[in-house]
Amino acid sequence: MASSKSLTAHTQPTLAQLRALIAVVDAGGFGEAAAELNVSQSSLSEAVGKLEDLTGRPLLRRSARGTVATPAGLRAVAHARAAVQAAGDVLLAAQDDGALSGVLRVSSFRSAATHLLPPVLVAFGRQHPGVVVRLLDGDRAGAGEQLVRSGQADLALIEGTSAADLRLTPLLRDEYLFIAPQSRGTQPVTVQELADSTLLLSPRGDACFQRIETYLGRLGIDASSATTFDQDSVTLGMVRHGLGITLMPRLALLPVPDGLVTLPLPQPLTRPLAVAALPHRAGLPPIRAFTAALVDSLGAWPWGLSDRSALPD
Repeated sequence: MASSKSLTAHTQPTLAQLRALIAVVDAGGFGEAAAELNVSQSSLSEAVGKLEDLTGRPLLRRSARGTVATPAGLRAVAHARAAVQAAGDVLLAAQDDGALSGVLRVSSFRSAATHLLPPVLVAFGRQHPGVVVRLLDGDRAGAGEQLVRSGQADLALIEGTSAADLRLTPLLRDEYLFIAPQSRGTQPVTVQELADSTLLLSPRGDACFQRIETYLGRLGIDASSATTFDQDSVTLGMVRHGLGITLMPRLALLPVPDGLVTLPLPQPLTRPLAVAALPHRAGLPPIRAFTAALVDSLGAWPWGLSDRSALPD
């Protein structure tokens, strides 16, 4: 490793070197990163090596989990993401609204990706064929927000009405429903019935479980004994066969399977959905256009799901 150098205008890192560092950190290895960037592993290694020469310290190290960033590398990669993103934003900002191009990375949780995004992707693709939209997994609580903050996503569909350092565009409020076997009938749901029922819920680590746990806690019901399943289809299958009841947002339930009854909860519970972007990037033409397409698409939704009147601006 070369000794530390005083950085001048002639010793600044290149965008290629920064992209190389980001790729290796994200992929967890040089081989995987080289394939992702469509370059040779030797050229990738050389780019990272030159960046380490400039910093005067190692940025990556090998571990049992593959190639990982050193503490200095973690600090450097955060700024590398910002620098690469800023360089790309120069080109995005100069685009005309009617001739957009590039790659747009959108993070979404499962139910939104299943029901909200497909018609938006079709309409957006027809209007802006030069933009490639890549979907990223944002199911884990807080994952979408973090992907946007780290520069790994341009937009994220999230639950909530606020997120630090992000600009949110409200979309809709999604109502939670009580779901039981059809044999239960349609009589109103009571708090006592919720307390006495076997609860079948989503995994404890996700935002849906946390919201339901808080709701039940306000009703004096302990959700700690609930059985959890990763897949909604498994949960609904268990409910259909009389093994318990569940609470789900309406959007996650569509289409309602046969053999189930869905009813309002004793006290309303909703999840506010929004699209999040970094404030200084929200006005970039591709990001602004996709956000507008998403908002416009909500007018086609039934049962008042697209009512945004109760959401903050």
